[in-house]
Amino acid sequence: MPIPARRFALALLSAGLLAAPLAARAQTASAPAAAANDDGLSLRFANGIAAVVESKVITVDDIRRELAPILPQIRRDSRNQQEFSQKLEKVQDEIIRNLVDRALIVKDFRKDEKRQIPQSYVDNAISEQLTTQFEGDRARFLAYLKSRGFTLRDYRKEVEEDIIYGYMRGQQRKSLNVVSPAKVEAYYAANQERFHQEEQVHLRLIQLNRGELADADLLAKAAEIGAKLKAGAKFEDLAKEYTDDARKAKGGDWGWQKRADLKPEFSDPLFALAAGEVSAPIVQREGVYLLFAEERKAAGTPPITEVREQIESTLAQQMTRESQEKWLERLRKGAYVRLY
Repeated sequence: MPIPARRFALALLSAGLLAAPLAARAQTASAPAAAANDDGLSLRFANGIAAVVESKVITVDDIRRELAPILPQIRRDSRNQQEFSQKLEKVQDEIIRNLVDRALIVKDFRKDEKRQIPQSYVDNAISEQLTTQFEGDRARFLAYLKSRGFTLRDYRKEVEEDIIYGYMRGQQRKSLNVVSPAKVEAYYAANQERFHQEEQVHLRLIQLNRGELADADLLAKAAEIGAKLKAGAKFEDLAKEYTDDARKAKGGDWGWQKRADLKPEFSDPLFALAAGEVSAPIVQREGVYLLFAEERKAAGTPPITEVREQIESTLAQQMTRESQEKWLERLRKGAYVRLY
């Protein structure tokens, strides 16, 4: 009994896991030989096998395809060879664990013979990869399969397993209950220090670029703007008319700013303003600025109403991690897994 198409598509969308794994494999199909020599996998797993999950063998090449895109970053972030080796081994262990879990999840899906992946989903996924990763060049795509020692049938199976993996992880996330108000309130009470906020000002500004203008010309234009403000014009509307900065269409809106976000020549006058006030013209090498404090927030802990969504998101992620780890632990206990 195939999974209903609409429900299955929504699950894939929420999981966000359909295209990425395939894209990563396509991008690393021709990983440089130097990178392979740098990853230490051939020395660590002399027989080329990292793990066996039931009848599925996880090979060094499987790990290398996942590792190749992030290997340069590990190298850049390491201060010496010893630190590189330590980080590399840790990442390799994580990749092996993820590949083992992936195999267990696919096995769990296939235990129910009524659950099937519509072949149209596999066809569509391969077609998308052919377009996005190989620019529609089937010869390049077939060369990629050959480089991996894959037949098209092998690749279809891998794509199908990617879809299963995304679907099953998505179903686990959807099965969680909504975070209760009691849990939100308890988290808020126990983590007050996490929500402490510095003093902030909602900034709008007008930037008058210098060009060929002298200070006197720029100040005259700033005075013209000031006169319109006194006459009742809104700063937002004047910014749309006068400002030369990137937020012109948004009425010079730069959002909430902390004192540390700005240079002293801007933060000092801005934080001296009350809500609704505009600064005196600030003359800089590149031009003149007018700062407007639309709103202010005092330093301190905001009320729970302002951080409720943030707390709900944090707790939901925590519940997801805990739930999925329990699920995976159950799958691990019921399967044959051997790590080398």
